[in-house]
Amino acid sequence: MRRLLAVLSLPSLLAGALTACGGAEEPRSAMTVRVLVRDINIRPEGEPCAGTGPYTHFHNRAPFQVIDAAGHPLAEGSLSSGTAVATFAEDLEVARVPTYCEFAVPVNVATRDAYRLVVDGHPPIDLTPNTSEGPALVAVVPA
Repeated sequence: MRRLLAVLSLPSLLAGALTACGGAEEPRSAMTVRVLVRDINIRPEGEPCAGTGPYTHFHNRAPFQVIDAAGHPLAEGSLSSGTAVATFAEDLEVARVPTYCEFAVPVNVATRDAYRLVVDGHPPIDLTPNTSEGPALVAVVPA
């Protein structure tokens, strides 16, 4: 009977020990992952879009992961719809302009020296920290 009680209580004892050893989860910061996919389209700004050609894996609901340099996952989710953003800052004085397809998703990530984005199992893309529009991790595809 004592052995049975010891065996039955072992999982809860191990869980408690692991929690005590592991400590609290490391702090995370809210950021936006912004990916600009060069799709070489001429269209009005703000229209919904998706990746084209070799970047068709960039689309609404595509699974993604933010990983660190060692490949450890920091955040995951699904891409939101892409939005057409102007390629040039200057006003071209026309309704349709060359655009990128921008995907922007909020994430909470622990501080790391490097971040990478994996979309739908494709090779990782380096992300660069950028604070020009709030805390963000940004990439232009292709680089």
